[in-house]
Amino acid sequence: MILLKNFTIRILFISVFTSLCFISISQDVAEGEQIFKNVCKACHNLPGGGMSTGPDLKDVLNSEKFVNQEDPTETFIKYVQNPLTLGVKAMPAQDLDDTQVLSVLEFINTYVPEEQEVSSNEEIVVADGMSLVNILLIISIILVIFIIALISIKNTLKKIQDQKTETISESIINFCKVYWANSKAVLVSAFILFIFVLKIVFDTMMGIGVVEGYQPDQPIQFSHKIHAGVNGIDCNYCHSSARNSKTASVPSADLCMNCHTQIKTGTITGETEINKIYDAVGFNPETGKYIEDYQQKPIQWVRVHSLPDLTYFNHSQHVNVAGLECQQCHGNVEEKTVGQVAFKDELNKVQKNQDEGIKFKHPTLTMGWCIDCHRTKEIDMESNEYYADMHEKLKSDPKYQDKKITPALIGGMECGKCHY
Repeated sequence: MILLKNFTIRILFISVFTSLCFISISQDVAEGEQIFKNVCKACHNLPGGGMSTGPDLKDVLNSEKFVNQEDPTETFIKYVQNPLTLGVKAMPAQDLDDTQVLSVLEFINTYVPEEQEVSSNEEIVVADGMSLVNILLIISIILVIFIIALISIKNTLKKIQDQKTETISESIINFCKVYWANSKAVLVSAFILFIFVLKIVFDTMMGIGVVEGYQPDQPIQFSHKIHAGVNGIDCNYCHSSARNSKTASVPSADLCMNCHTQIKTGTITGETEINKIYDAVGFNPETGKYIEDYQQKPIQWVRVHSLPDLTYFNHSQHVNVAGLECQQCHGNVEEKTVGQVAFKDELNKVQKNQDEGIKFKHPTLTMGWCIDCHRTKEIDMESNEYYADMHEKLKSDPKYQDKKITPALIGGMECGKCHY
């Protein structure tokens, strides 16, 4: 009986001890995850997520920088607290104690990447980046060439035997006649294949002008993630004309110099990219003064968002009147480096779009994309004074009672509103 009691106590002790250990580890991982998101995520992807502005931290202690150290963990802690210990200048020192760094390391070691769900609307892409539609189109073209080659060989053999040759159309017609008589199923299958190929061609043609994901290289590696994300600079500070003009405008180099007369070293690229701004405006970072009689050089930014000339779009109308935030059309720019045309699926995940019931079904910057918003966004009828008289009339109109008032109901679908 005593042995059983002692055994029970031991089991209970081990269980409690194990539970406390798990709780402690869980707390460390949770703290490490929070620190990673607040401090590390600006430059590093989640472990196993690939390269960001800084290296991937998966299996970081097995990297060349730490694996040959006597104590890789201790070296990693010192490196985070002061990167100059390993001669690294690009990374700033982090104000973290040993326990906090270890909790980040624990999070990195235990992190399991989430499985990405493949949307049924997304185009299937093979490993080399070529879409399934394009592969099927290439196969169809090869088959057509193959058929033409076979017909040519057949006509060559007929000439040798002094028989009448056939044109491509005649050969196809005769082929259909033979197989219609012998096997109607084959001809039906061929017809279905023809419709399928026609659908592929149609989808390919409809993809012309779709620029989702367009992200050109820029002359200066400006990072929205560092400026808008880490430093929290308001989008409208740099793109100030978005509130009161048709275009959002590209900030001038002089606006960059409002900060960079003092900030002369970048978080990621050091002095390399900032020196390009100095070269453009003629600023000497050593003396802190502008060079006299300097011939300034315009920065040749590459345009990312471009609408056809026949399309009219006014930023101030959407920012001031409609109350849209930048992220609702451009995505979470504060999480990106250079400018990019956002994907519709990305925009559908923006919280404010979800809150306002905006759902995009068409690719970004297409006409259908604009119409999706005009049909689903509800107009603020109470606090928007821009169209006060119109709103009062709509609210008193019986046919709009208990209806969701959208731009589509007040002229937002008229051709002349968006096209010259």
